[in-house]
Amino acid sequence: VQLQASGGELVQAGDSLRLSCVISGLSLSTKALGWFRQAPGKEREFVAQIRRSGGNRYYADSVKERFTISRDNAKSTVYLQMNSLKPEDMAVYYCTAKLDQWGRQSQPSEWPHWGQGTQVTVSS
Repeated sequence: VQLQASGGELVQAGDSLRLSCVISGLSLSTKALGWFRQAPGKEREFVAQIRRSGGNRYYADSVKERFTISRDNAKSTVYLQMNSLKPEDMAVYYCTAKLDQWGRQSQPSEWPHWGQGTQVTVSS
C-alpha cells in the first residue's frame, strides 16, 4: 500500500493550492479517503474526509467553506483544494485511507493507511 502526496509549497496568505495524493495497493471502491495536517508542536488534526461514493464529505470547522476534498477513483487520486489560505493553515498535510463506514472519523487512530506528507507553508 502506498499513498503519495504532493502539491505542497510556499504560498502567500489568500492564495490557493491543490494537494494531490495518488494511492496504490488498495481497492478504492471500498475506501473512505481523508486529509489530516500537523503543525510543528501540535497534534495531527483532521481536515477533511470523503466517503467512497464521493457523496458525503466532512470538514473541520477551521477549513469549512475554504477547502474542498474530492476524489477520482479512475486515477486512484484524492485531492484537497485549498482556497483563501491563512498562516494557521501552515502544516504538513497527510492523505489517509480506511474502510468506508458511516459518519466522520476524525481521529488519526481510526485511519490505518497514511501517506508521507507534503509541506504547506503560508506566509503572511
